[in-house]
Amino acid sequence: MARKKIREYDAKRLLAWNLKRLQGIRVPIQVAQVTYGGPSLSQLVESSSDNNESKEELVELPVHQNGFGDNQIEWWDKDKSWLLENKLVVKPDMLFGKRGKSNLVKLNLSLDEASKTIESLLGTSLEVGGITGRITHFIVEPFVEHDAEFYFSIQSCREGNLVSFGCCGGIDIEENWNKVKQMVVPAGEALTDIDTLFIEQDIDARVRERLEEFIRGCYMVFEDLDMTFLEMNPLTLNDNNQVIPLDMRCELDTYAMFKNQKKWLDIEFPESWGAQFTEEERFVRSLDEKSGASLKLSLIHPKGHIWTMVAGGGASVIYADTVVDLGMGDELANYAEYSGNPKEEETYLFARTILDLATRYPDGKKRALLVGGGVANFTDIAATFAGIIQALKDFHGKLQLAKMKVFVRRGGPNYETGLRLMEELGEELEIPIEVYGPDSNMTCIVKEAIEWIKS
Repeated sequence: MARKKIREYDAKRLLAWNLKRLQGIRVPIQVAQVTYGGPSLSQLVESSSDNNESKEELVELPVHQNGFGDNQIEWWDKDKSWLLENKLVVKPDMLFGKRGKSNLVKLNLSLDEASKTIESLLGTSLEVGGITGRITHFIVEPFVEHDAEFYFSIQSCREGNLVSFGCCGGIDIEENWNKVKQMVVPAGEALTDIDTLFIEQDIDARVRERLEEFIRGCYMVFEDLDMTFLEMNPLTLNDNNQVIPLDMRCELDTYAMFKNQKKWLDIEFPESWGAQFTEEERFVRSLDEKSGASLKLSLIHPKGHIWTMVAGGGASVIYADTVVDLGMGDELANYAEYSGNPKEEETYLFARTILDLATRYPDGKKRALLVGGGVANFTDIAATFAGIIQALKDFHGKLQLAKMKVFVRRGGPNYETGLRLMEELGEELEIPIEVYGPDSNMTCIVKEAIEWIKS
C-alpha cells in the first residue's frame, strides 16, 4: 500500500461528490484553487461569470454509482459565483500542517483582500518545520461563522480502521486529546456501535443526529475510495444545521488507482513540502511509475563513500539505519530500494543510475557499494542480479577509479548461482566483490564496508 497525501482542495472535492454519490448527503463545500502561474482569484470570478449555464439545473444532474459525467465535473470547476457572495478564507494548500498556529490562515476576507493576500505570498519561499519550500497553491473557501468545533478522523490500522471523534476540535487538539473518543472497526465490517464515539460528549440531540449521519457517510466514502487517512479538524455545523469540514487532510492508497481514477476526479498527488529532486531521482521515479515492481532512489550525501542498492523496502531501511547506528551516517550517500521482482532491463537501468552517481566524484578515497537484502520468497536472485551485473560491467573502469568495493549479501531462489556470478564478475573486471549468503547476518556487509573505507 502506498499512502499518498492529496491537497485539501482535492480532498474536499472528493468528499462532496462521493457523499452525494453514495449516501445522497449534500455537504455545502465550495472551494477554489489558485496556483502559481495559473488564473488569479479575480480571473476565476470572471471565468465563472462567463459561464451561461444554469447553476441550479447542473446541481440536480443525476449522480451515478460508478462515476460522474463530464458535465458535472465541468460545473464544479467553473462555478465560482460564490466568491462574490461570501466573506472568504484563504490558506496555503501545500501539505504542511499547523497553518493556523503559523498565522497562515486568513479569515473573513473580502474578495479584494483575499486576492491581495494570495498575491503577496504566491511563489514566495517559506520555512516550515525547518524545511524551506515555495508556496504554489492556495485554497479559497467561504468563511463560516460558527461556535462549536469538533474533531473527526479515520485512519487505517493493522486491525482495520481507527475512527476518532471529539468535541474539542481546533488548533489545540493535541492538548485536548484525552477528550477524543476512539473505536476500531475491524477490516471488512461496517461501522456499528457509533455510540462509542459520543460517550461523555455533551451534544444536542439534533446536532448529534446530523453528525452521526455525516460520520457514517464519511466511513463509506473512506472505504469506497481506498483512503488510508481522513481528518477534519475542525468540523462544524452552519446555520442550516449542515455539517461542514473547515480544515481537512486526506491520504489515498495509490495502488487502487486502477479502479478509482474516475471517482478520484483526476486529482494530482503532489510532492511533500520542500521536496526537490535531482535528474537521477526523477528518472528512477519514472521507472517506478511504469513498473509493477518498486524502484526508489533518494540522494543523501552525493559525495559520500557508502552507497546502497538493497532489495526490499524493509531491508533497505534496516541497512541505512545500520550505517547510521555504526556512526557512519555522514558517509551514507543514498537510499535505494528495488523490490517486487523487477524486470532485468528495469534493474539494469536502476543500477546504472546509482553507479553513475557513486563514481561521479572520485577523490582517492575508498568507496563501498552494498548490494544487500534479506531472503527472498519468490524473486529469482540470479535473474535479478543479471541487470546489476551488466551495469557493473558498463562502469568497471569508473569503479576502479573510484576505488569501489562491492559487498553482496542475499538469499532466496537460485541465490547460489547469483552469488557465484557476482564472484566471477569481480575476477573478470578486476574489482573487489565479496559475497555472503543467508547463513550470514543480513547486515554483516555494513560492518565490512565500513572497515574497507576506513582501511
